[in-house]
This record gives sequence, structure tokens and C-alpha cells, in this order.
Amino acid sequence: MYGFVRCAAAVPKLKVADCKYNAGEIIKLINAAALKDVDLLVFPELCITGYTCADLFMQSSLLNAAEEYLGVIAEATRDKNMAVVVGLPVNIGNSLYNCSVAVYDGEILGAVPKTYIPNYSEYYEKRWFRSGRGLKGGIALCSQSVPVGTNLIFAAEGIDNFTFGIEICEDLWANTPPSCALTLSGALIIANTSASNELATKNEYRLSLVSGQSARCICGYVYSSAGIGESTQDMVFSGHSIICENGSVLNEGERFSLENELIISDIDTELLANDRRKNMTYGDSEAPEAEIISFPMYDRVKDSLERAIRPQPFVPKDDESLNRRCGDIFNIQVTGLAKRIMHTNAKSLVIGISGGLDSTLALLVAVKACDYLSLDRKTVLGVTMPGFGTTDRTYNNALELMASLGASIKEIPIGEAAMLHFKSIGHDPEIHDITYENTQARERTQILMDLANKENGLVVGTGDLSELALGWATYNGDHMSMYGVNSGVPKTLVRVLVDWVARFGSLSEKAVEILRDILDTPVSPELLPPDKDNNINQKTEEIVGPYELHDFFLYYVVRCGFSPRKIYYLALNAFNGTYDSETILKWLKNFYRRFFSQQFKRSCLPDGPKVGTINLSPRGDWRMPSDAMNSVWMAELEDL
Repeated sequence: MYGFVRCAAAVPKLKVADCKYNAGEIIKLINAAALKDVDLLVFPELCITGYTCADLFMQSSLLNAAEEYLGVIAEATRDKNMAVVVGLPVNIGNSLYNCSVAVYDGEILGAVPKTYIPNYSEYYEKRWFRSGRGLKGGIALCSQSVPVGTNLIFAAEGIDNFTFGIEICEDLWANTPPSCALTLSGALIIANTSASNELATKNEYRLSLVSGQSARCICGYVYSSAGIGESTQDMVFSGHSIICENGSVLNEGERFSLENELIISDIDTELLANDRRKNMTYGDSEAPEAEIISFPMYDRVKDSLERAIRPQPFVPKDDESLNRRCGDIFNIQVTGLAKRIMHTNAKSLVIGISGGLDSTLALLVAVKACDYLSLDRKTVLGVTMPGFGTTDRTYNNALELMASLGASIKEIPIGEAAMLHFKSIGHDPEIHDITYENTQARERTQILMDLANKENGLVVGTGDLSELALGWATYNGDHMSMYGVNSGVPKTLVRVLVDWVARFGSLSEKAVEILRDILDTPVSPELLPPDKDNNINQKTEEIVGPYELHDFFLYYVVRCGFSPRKIYYLALNAFNGTYDSETILKWLKNFYRRFFSQQFKRSCLPDGPKVGTINLSPRGDWRMPSDAMNSVWMAELEDL
């Protein structure tokens, strides 16, 4: 549903060489996974016999029992609508192979032999198993004719983008893992049946390896490793299970559990397919020949998602990542501006300071750029331009922040100039329409540009990525600058960055106090007169909608290329309990209307640094015709 494939990694309780017991535990987990509507269930390497059977693998009785109970397990999958991957030793010709097989609805779909056979340190698998490299054809298994090979890709007929391949333990650790070839040939998910023993800190390396391979292959990766039921004669196994998606860890199981373990997550195969399509380097790689094995699995509606959909996709979820991300973004902004200063030999940085979030961040970047270049902070010329909507709160915050940061300060009221302009164009100043508002915005920009000429400087833009997406900027007003330091930063992240600088920017106590008040101030262009108590009377989010919703929409429209229907579904999950369905739909429609109609403003943006995966620069990440129609997207929204 919506491209999500529900995947699970299972670690069953196990007794070495007791195939009947092991099959029973495997079937318990199959039944448990079926109740959770799992589509793909992956078990550990050699889980029917146990990985640590050693020379018992040469016993025909064990091999016969393994095949017998594979048949029992296959039968247990009947009517489950779930593909299951299990491991067992398989005798083919005169050799024994460490295989993992895919089963579905009582049928054995195919057997994949292990390619890389470890034979170093504590491993000596070559004593029993031969590499499956180059092995092709068919074998008889459980009285079924079964294809065998390392190039098998399994494809569900009734589910878009549900294709998976299999590799086994050491295959992942090799310098050319089979998953590279499998994913190039079309597998969007890799199942890894593993028996990786535990060593101090090895789990960290294992996690990075699985995560990294899922990123390299732009795939989902389901990893299940043998648990503590294995023999501890020379090694200990922890039952490490991991589910990753394109470098992100979706779920990780508890290690060293005495009970059966089952971790579940929904892998977004549509996102993976979209990312591969956009990644030209990925598409340029040669795809090896693969054997596609189709099976008649059908899609089904699931009650909920088995993955977290974060309401703020631009903001890291933990403090450590947040601190690191903010540091990187702020340094990118500072370095970008510093380079522009050096190239233009600018003698001043002219910034309009309103007392709002965006201009605050731009000011912080500018003074840090001066520090970076060993310039006097007086190089920054902060200009406050009170107009018809300016409140005492924002006015005082603007002045006090500039003073606390050591910038130069200039105050130029715009009321008189705006009134003269109203008179020139014949506009009644009592009519508070778009002309009334934009006259002020353009007057401010004219002042900044003229001051930059006078001071041999450049105008630093303050507009952010969210405003650019919505077109919430006055054309040739605040829309224009000589370098837009915030152009790659969405509004939800602007707030986080200002807070981060307040906490870690080595600022004075007074500056931090002002930043805290700015963070508490409603977002507003302040172009309409204040209320009777001199409070802000024009709140942006009441007009265009909540920025946290629009940033969510922006991420999934531009970064993921999802349909309105899927974005709406994701928003319902992410904002459950915060916004009702009608509110989400209302602002999603507004986002699409504005995103399409306001492209002309993005087509002529000034330079600005890219700081994340999403950018709307017409010279880089987003090239869209200014007169593109939104009818396809709006029609889909009307059907919701």
C-alpha cells in the first residue's frame, strides 16, 4: 500500500541439529508475522539445522531432516500471503552448499547458495561448503523443481516495486557483495540470512555495514543473524537483527534474547525506486543478467504503518545529530557568505533587520562570517526600517540584537516614503490590500540596495526555503538580494538554528535573552497595522498555513516525488493528534496551488548556499517551468 512493503527479521530459539524443534520455532514466528501482515520475513543462516553443526553437516541424516522440515515450513506459509526466507544445507551434485531459500504459499520459489565462504580466524566453512559462484539451473527439493543460483530475483506480481534478492552473511562483508549485482538488476530489497558471531563492538561495525550497503545500493536491507541457541563451544551469537532503508536504520532488534525475536518495519519501495531513477550514477552502472522469479502475491490494506513518520523531516530526531547538523549548516552558511565577501571585495554587509526569525539568522551568519575573515563586526550594517505594521516588540528586539552582536546600526523609517508612493500611484492608504503591503516590502529592498551601493557592500538576503516554496515573498522586494544565506534552510530548521546559536554560539547573556524572545514571537511580515494593544496583527501561519505542515509537504514533494494521495496519508500518520484530516487537506491543497503558481519567483533567485538535500535554486536542484499547470495534482486531491 502506497509503496510500503512490510518486512520482518526473525531470530528463533534454536537447538543445534534439532531440525524438528527449530522448524517449530520458525513456524511460530511465521504465524506471528502473519498476524502483523508481514510481506517478507527473513530468518538467520542455516536456521533449520543451526549454523554451528560443524562436521555433522557431513551426516546424511541431518541433511535429510533439514530438507524434510523445509517442506513442513513451506507448508506453514500456505495462505499467509507472505514470502519467507530460511537457511539450510543443500546437497547439489557432489557438493554441499550453504543455501537460503524463498518460500511462498507452500511453494519453494528458489534456492540461493552462499558465494563467499569464510575460512579464516574462527571460521572454517570451506571444510563443508562450496561456493555457489556460477551455480545455475534447477534442483529437486522437497519433491519440487526449484531454480538455484546467486542471480535470482523474486518479484511479487500484485505489489508494485516488491522485488527482493538474497545474500548470505559473509557475502555482505566481501569487497563485491552479490547485493550490488542484485540491486542493479532490479532488486529493491535484500534479505541477508546471517550467522555473525559476537565480538566486542562488532555489532557497531555490523550495523554500519548493513546501513552502508543499503545506501550504496539504494535498497531496503533486512538482516537476520543467528541467536544464542547456537553452540557456544568457540563462539557466541547474539541474534542481531537490522532493517535499513537507503542508509537509515528503521529498526534494530534486541541482542542476546532468550526468546524468539521479531522486528518489523515498512520499507518504502516507491521512495527507493524514485531515488534510483533520479540518481544518474546508479543508472549508469551495468546491470548483470538476472533470473526473475515471479510469485502471485497480492497487496493488502494495512491498518497502520510499521515505521515512524516524523512530522519535522528536516530536523534530526536526537540531540547529538541535531547539534552536528546545525553546526554543519551554520558553517556552510558562514563559509558561503565569506567567499562572496572575498570575491566581491565588499566593504559592508547590508541586512534588513526586522526582529523576526529569518533576519535574525542572517544577522548571526553575517557576524560569524566577519569573525571567520577577521573583519570588524561593524562591517555588518543592520538596518531597521519600521513601517505601518512594526510593533514595539520586534522593533526593540531588532535594535538590541544588533547592538549586542556589535554590528553597525541604522534606522530608516519607511512610512513617509510609502505614503509618497501611494500618492504617486493613486492608492488610498486606507485600503490595506496587496499594494499596501508590497509597497513597504519594495521600499525596504530599495533602501538596502541603495545603501549597499553607498557603502560598497552587498545586500544579504533573509528569505528562507519555505517562503520560496510558497512564494511568500514580494517579487523584487524581500525576494531579491545579492546573496541569500537562508535560501536552503526551511522555516522549521531556521527556528532550530537560532536556538542552537543561542545555546552554543558563545553569545552574551543579553543576546541570548533577545534570541529567546525572538523565538517566541509569532512569524509575521508586519505589513498591516498592529492591533489596539500594539501586538502583531498579521500572522503568516494563519494566512498560508502552519510551516511545519508546509515543510512536511515540501520534503515529500521535492525530495521524494510522492503523489498528493501518499503525502496526505503520511501527514495523517505524522500529525495524528495535532491536525485533523480536514486541516491537513486544506493546507496541502494550498501548498500545491502556491507551489505551482509562484515558480516564477524561484526562476530568478539570487545566489545562496545549498545546505541540505532539498534546494529550489533554478541553477541547481529544481528546474521547473514557471507556467506549469497543477491540474494533475489538484485533481488527485479533489478525490481524497
